[in-house]
Amino acid sequence: METKPIVVAFPFAGGDFGGSDISAVHLILALDRTKVQPIIMLHSDKGDFSKYLKGKNVSYVRIDDADVLRPRHGNSVQRMAAAAAKYPWTMLKLLRFLRQHKIDIVHTNNGLVHTTWALPTVLSGAKLLWHHRGDPTAKGVNMLAPLVASHVVTVSKFAQPSAPLISLKNRMSVIHSPFDHPTALPDREECRLAVARELGLREDTRFVGYFGALIDRKRPVRFVEAVHAFHMQNPDFPIAGLLFGPPEQYGIRLDGEVMAAAQKLGIADRIHLMGFRLPVAPYMCSVDILLVPAVNEPFGRTLIEAMLLGTPVIATDHGGNPEAIDHGRTGFLVAPENPPAFVEPMNILLKNPAEWRRISETARSSALAGYSLGRHVESVMEIYERLTGKNASI
Repeated sequence: METKPIVVAFPFAGGDFGGSDISAVHLILALDRTKVQPIIMLHSDKGDFSKYLKGKNVSYVRIDDADVLRPRHGNSVQRMAAAAAKYPWTMLKLLRFLRQHKIDIVHTNNGLVHTTWALPTVLSGAKLLWHHRGDPTAKGVNMLAPLVASHVVTVSKFAQPSAPLISLKNRMSVIHSPFDHPTALPDREECRLAVARELGLREDTRFVGYFGALIDRKRPVRFVEAVHAFHMQNPDFPIAGLLFGPPEQYGIRLDGEVMAAAQKLGIADRIHLMGFRLPVAPYMCSVDILLVPAVNEPFGRTLIEAMLLGTPVIATDHGGNPEAIDHGRTGFLVAPENPPAFVEPMNILLKNPAEWRRISETARSSALAGYSLGRHVESVMEIYERLTGKNASI
């Protein structure tokens, strides 16, 4: 007798997107369709995320007239009040959807979606898999998740909820995000020259990169200050800092602050806002070093992506970064909130080709061995089967 596939709903806010959404899509694409039937749902298909899905030939269902609950910092009081007043209708619509499609599990992946889908999931009788990719002190994962989640997955030990309202014992797992292993590496010199020509810079310009949304936690202004600190010590060295990523969609935009800081420090000609770009690999390979000045970063995708592509990483010794980098072997860790601390390892990597190659090769080998998509899928499937009480195999 055949066992029906487990039906898993993956709701997304839509619009702009980040690493958590990319990780979720990697999982969805890798799931065995004989075991799992994924249903992707978007609250909004206006923006980069729907374009990304279409580029991957991933189909989705649009949830019309059902807004996600917005975070306080990103909306006016009037808009928040309107969303709250509308939520009972939204909840009933989502509840109807879950029952209509006979959803077994709702797999949520960010704060907006966790809070919006929690109650409808519980009322529908489906299981809620709360995939936490954010701050360990976040109220949602500490207050709401312990009450409603069937299981909580965190992307690192650091990201585990710091003070859960009730115990999550036997309901929590650490599963690192999935990563595709590149089959071929872009030509680094061609990538670097392409960017130099695009920006009208000298062809011997060396690049350091920032990849990610321009949000406070990732400290884009600290990136500018680190480039400035290196420039002050090496005024004749041809270096430029490239920031790849969109500004915050709901919170305070930091792109203006980034350029204002560069202007104030006298390095506006060395800092370039590159925007969000796909595919990432050619741009990640165009930079000599990835700088990660973030604090409280649960487990940044770009850090592992850089390692897989052979781009050395210098990151703050904070958040989930130490779980990914072996200092001095696969990259460098520096004190957080201290831009000048980046200068010494930048000097090593930019001025010593042999050391650059050593770190690049060791980091890539380590990432290839430790971060496989297959391992991620197996770990998630174990949870799906445990939550539904059945083996999804046919």
